[in-house]
Amino acid sequence: MTEPLLPDTPDTPANPPAPPPQWFGDVLAADGGVVRIRPVVPADAEALAAFHTGLSDRTRYLRYFGPYPRISAKDMYRTTHVDYHDRVGLVAVLGTAIIAVARYELLDRPGRRAAEVAFVVADEHQGRGLGSILLEHLAGAAAENEVEAFVAEVLAENEAMITVFREAGYQLQRSRDGAEVHLEFAIDPTEALRAVRDAREAASEARSVGNLLTPGSVAVIGASPVPTRVGGAVLANLLAGGFSGPVFPVNPNRRSVLGVRAYATVREIPDEVDLAVVAVPPAAIGSVLDDCMAKGVKGLIVLTAGFGETGPTGLAAEHDLVAAARGHGMRVVGPSALGIANTDPAVGLNATLAPVLPERGRIGFFCQSGPLGAAILAEAATRNLGVSTFVSAGNRADVSGNDLLQYWDTAADTEVILLYLESFGNPRKFSRLARRVARSKPIVAVSSGRLAAGTDMDRTVVRDLFAQAGIIQVDSISELFDCAALLACQPLPRGPRVAVVGNSAALNWLAVDAALGEGLRIRRPATAVDRGPGARPTERNIGSAPTDGPVDLGPEATPADYREAVLAALRSDEVDAVIVVVAPPVPVPMGGFADALRAAAAAAPGQDKPVLTTFVAESGIPELLAVRTTGGAPARGSVPSYPDPERAARALARVDRYARWRDRPVSPVVRPAGIDTATAAALVEGWLAESGGRWLTDAEAVRLLECYGITVVEFRAVHDAEQAVAAAAELGYPVAAKATGELWRRRPDLIGVRLDLWGPDAVRQAYTDLVAICGDPLLHIQKMATRGVGCVLSVTDDPSFGSVLEFGLSGMIMDLLGDRAHRALPLTAEEAAALIEAPRAAPLLSPGPTGPGVDKPALIELAQRISALFDDLPQMRELSCDPVLAAPSSAEIIYARARIGPEPTRFDVGPRRLS
Repeated sequence: MTEPLLPDTPDTPANPPAPPPQWFGDVLAADGGVVRIRPVVPADAEALAAFHTGLSDRTRYLRYFGPYPRISAKDMYRTTHVDYHDRVGLVAVLGTAIIAVARYELLDRPGRRAAEVAFVVADEHQGRGLGSILLEHLAGAAAENEVEAFVAEVLAENEAMITVFREAGYQLQRSRDGAEVHLEFAIDPTEALRAVRDAREAASEARSVGNLLTPGSVAVIGASPVPTRVGGAVLANLLAGGFSGPVFPVNPNRRSVLGVRAYATVREIPDEVDLAVVAVPPAAIGSVLDDCMAKGVKGLIVLTAGFGETGPTGLAAEHDLVAAARGHGMRVVGPSALGIANTDPAVGLNATLAPVLPERGRIGFFCQSGPLGAAILAEAATRNLGVSTFVSAGNRADVSGNDLLQYWDTAADTEVILLYLESFGNPRKFSRLARRVARSKPIVAVSSGRLAAGTDMDRTVVRDLFAQAGIIQVDSISELFDCAALLACQPLPRGPRVAVVGNSAALNWLAVDAALGEGLRIRRPATAVDRGPGARPTERNIGSAPTDGPVDLGPEATPADYREAVLAALRSDEVDAVIVVVAPPVPVPMGGFADALRAAAAAAPGQDKPVLTTFVAESGIPELLAVRTTGGAPARGSVPSYPDPERAARALARVDRYARWRDRPVSPVVRPAGIDTATAAALVEGWLAESGGRWLTDAEAVRLLECYGITVVEFRAVHDAEQAVAAAAELGYPVAAKATGELWRRRPDLIGVRLDLWGPDAVRQAYTDLVAICGDPLLHIQKMATRGVGCVLSVTDDPSFGSVLEFGLSGMIMDLLGDRAHRALPLTAEEAAALIEAPRAAPLLSPGPTGPGVDKPALIELAQRISALFDDLPQMRELSCDPVLAAPSSAEIIYARARIGPEPTRFDVGPRRLS
């Protein structure tokens, strides 16, 4: 007989509210598998009963402190009927099965709001880090409900559970009462807690990608014997690449494909399938996905096109595909992907459509575009540049560049990372990861014009934000590989001083001019000897000394001459890098010249200086200049060659800027004192509840900014001349009168402004004149600020980059020149200072002929306060402080506009989950 439902009570409602949508999410377990986290609902009762019954006696004992073979009706009701506020339950789901449960319940105790927390994980899923994940997400839910602390009662013998709490990053208070341990901890996020979360996220995402790149077996769904078809090309590449595991063709119409036994569906394959490569029409994806989910496939590569790139219907199908795959623990590369490759001989995975795959090397490469990926791989092979792993993510519906950064960060076989980017999945996360990874491994990125498409951004923004994250930004595929060749084979330069050695006066000076144009400095070893006629023309002297020019060996230079000159440059304390021009005027055997370059580099141990060359206009790593590994691939010590000296200098300059960035110590994010986050959040939530997203009124913007210690020069809104006079008297003379319409504020002729009003009559006349001009009786009377240099600080919420802070000097000329610098938020201390110095007109802020200089620390602090505002409040959409008058001892905001909105921004805070 079914037990009656329990009565409706405040904490156990018979009809619970809808669960918060932000609590649903897909997460990665420690082993890289996907698990879905969501709130518990009443309909979970049957699945929860099955979950509980499936627990071992030992697990039930540790969770419930005694035998508890069956959940009572009362306990099941309380577990499934929660209010999502004082009582919260979360479940981890794989397919339709619940594999873990977590809950908290508010305690009736004085003082801070505390809740008791508990969770249990199915025996077969223990050891996957699910306890830590559930605790993190439960704490996120609790924080939303203003719960301040968690309390847990754990059996002293339950060391695994105690370890979960201890290693979560919280500051535990621990006490023991007999066989039980009492734990209590605040759930406020701290830097230590964020570090633990980031480390757990990094490890799980790296493992997830590693699972895709090192499968034990591969199925090709849609396999074909026709090499011009997608299923035929990828199967042929897998077989030809020497994959170390079994390959299973799937084709319902054939018993074998390319001599390998085929199966009608994935379900019929007798062995486990780790990776499935899907090459069937979009209409067939649904049944294929069902088969893969039933088989327990761990990862999908969807080569099929016709999804998000086709429009809203295709995008919806793409979302459904990823949601279903993740719900069954799978990750997805694609759709419209070129595929993935791992050149490790122990794996031999070429699950791509690329006709050419480079040999083994130390470069990891990620791109979105399939056709472009094939061209890039062919170019890498032509240049003799090997790759370690390659991923073409196509529409990037699931696996993204962020995932690959996590993987390559700890991949010992990858030393250089190349990216071709058309969009970011999570811009803040990308910036965070890039900053960390680039500290040990250079990242070179070529960005598609689509990154700035549809926004007010331009390529200067991409340049600024990439430089901020330590990314070497290039403009073409050729430049991508120019930098990659140098980074993969030569050490980083210690500074910008370059020696140019060559046998062609014209090419030598082209190298000099190109290096100087890129911001490098030319240095000539003191022991260098010119052998070419006219090699040091006095009219071409560079720098402060006539010796700062190229070393001209002359057209008759021998390999011995090159060896001596290059070795002298490498041993010179005045030289950080060497560009070598090898261009004999007539065809001669080049082996001796190549031997001389490699021998010179090898004969200068400990110098750690890069050598690059224009070696008879070859590109990449010429065979003659390669130092081979035991496997035959070019190794460190190989000398990269460039078709002309300009490209060599450009690559060296970009690498030098990266080296300087990497040499700088890591700077912390700074939060200035005097910030009232709670009041600001309450204000924004109240305004959004009243009217949704909108521009704040001037008074509201002032009130919000004051919560962050940002002060706008005091003003009063007036509606007639006598109010204007009274406001001026209250503020104190002199004052300014200003029209309030946006059109009048930004006019360069300042027709909507009257400044330096010293008395009542002047204020009355100004009010009358301005109303006649603008037709609006609402004016502002404002205190006069200290005269200074007009600046602009503004933030926009860009769809490609997230919140971007812009700084520059104000004025029509600066607007026309586009002289603005940009940084992604949040700002570190070093980034805030660098932002103020970044515009080309920044020298006007320093003491000099144009003036006494301004209070730069005040501008830096203002940037930091704005950064904190946007970091704390995800509802912030835009902010403009224009103008900010920077004076020798102050920086005063004359006018500020702010926009808030409920639309989500891709924040990189809170519990970690897949986007």
